[in-house]
Amino acid sequence: MKIVLTHGYFLLEDPKEKLIMRPYPPLGILYVSAYLDQHGYNHEVFDTTFSSQEKLKTYLLEEKPEVVAFYVNLMTKLNVLNLIQFIREHRELDHTKVILGGPDVRYNAENLLRNGASFLVIGEGEESFLELVQNIEKGPEADYASIDGIAYIDDKDVFQQNGERTKIREINELPVPNRDKINLHLYLDAWKSHHGQSALSVSTMRGCPYTCKWCSRAVYGLSYRRRKPKNVVDELEDIQRKYNPDTIWFVDDVFTVNYRWLEQFRDELKARDVKISYECITRADKMNERVVNLLQESGCFRVWIGAESGSQKVIDLMDRRVSVHKVREMIRLSRKKGIQAGTFIMLGYPGETEEDIEETIHHLKTSNPDQFTITVAYPIRGTELFQEVEGLQVADLPWETSTDRDIDFQRTYPRPYYDYAVRRVTNEVNFHKQRLARRALSWQAFNYKARSTAAKIGMWYYRNRSQSPKEFEHHPS
Repeated sequence: MKIVLTHGYFLLEDPKEKLIMRPYPPLGILYVSAYLDQHGYNHEVFDTTFSSQEKLKTYLLEEKPEVVAFYVNLMTKLNVLNLIQFIREHRELDHTKVILGGPDVRYNAENLLRNGASFLVIGEGEESFLELVQNIEKGPEADYASIDGIAYIDDKDVFQQNGERTKIREINELPVPNRDKINLHLYLDAWKSHHGQSALSVSTMRGCPYTCKWCSRAVYGLSYRRRKPKNVVDELEDIQRKYNPDTIWFVDDVFTVNYRWLEQFRDELKARDVKISYECITRADKMNERVVNLLQESGCFRVWIGAESGSQKVIDLMDRRVSVHKVREMIRLSRKKGIQAGTFIMLGYPGETEEDIEETIHHLKTSNPDQFTITVAYPIRGTELFQEVEGLQVADLPWETSTDRDIDFQRTYPRPYYDYAVRRVTNEVNFHKQRLARRALSWQAFNYKARSTAAKIGMWYYRNRSQSPKEFEHHPS
């Protein structure tokens, strides 16, 4: 049986992604690939990152696989739907079973199946996908109803979603991602040429034990399972030997969640004389001076500390369960210890006011992170945020041509207000950074201040354009 694993991220077809140029290999399908190898199933991985939809379509027509499996997320949903339609329109591919997995399938299950998918793998993918492939091989003898963690349309045209699959408890027994199946050097070269350093991604844990209302837990749920430090360092040694990247990006949601693990990780690296340079994400409440020292000693050059807002009121609305003062303290401490600090900001969350946005500006000026990113909040299906604003959506978008990123809802102010708010925060904070760096008003600082002032005028215009801001207010229960 010919099996193809692929995804729908086409970097060169996305102007924004080309501008950012920070591609990472598709770890999810590479984990599934390694699991298939471990169980004796030949297959191919068609990595779309540096390819095109036309090349993938030509490949499918030439290879005519019995199974083609796509990883689907917010960024790739529309591309994957287009590719499924292509498969269904070509008689040469009538026999092809289309299987979808990833974070976007759980809460879009029946829609995806009604739009051409044969099966969905919901949640953790390795065991469910293998068992599904084994049953497809059986042909008429297949027993799909017995497979946990999948969904499909049965012979009577009825949507079926089987029981949840038990999560893999001992993830140390899983093989490492099958990076040899794709051309890793394309990623390394892209990073090197655009950012001066090459980078690869590594996962040390699955799940997140925290309950932020805007965050999707569609794959691993509210869980926490971690690989042993020795297991992780084995993988890092293998990566260095084969690819020798300049930096590592740990994709874990909260890298410092377990202090003892971090200490053992530091000791394992030291005992084996493995030197790495890495960046990671964490929470301020899972940091202290001991943790920052462990990060520094194990090779961390940048830590991203989640904040989302500089307003404690908004942080509490998000159920972040962290103090904004703790966030500021840990950003400053990390920088003091020689580790770059990055942070994330989200504007437009339900209940946020302009006063809260100004508090966020104050927060960024006070903590002075090396880097920060800003997004406007959007509700992802299955999250508590989506449930809170579901009845407040301003448009009924066609599912087939939109993603959750396109969903808008009644906010404190009209939606265009937040585009100006993003510019206001970005330029006002950069103005402050310029003043700190130069201790005088440079031309660049003047430019930032002018843009900040212009954005503030835009905010004022849209704040006052409606009859009353209260028309747009929403206070979550």
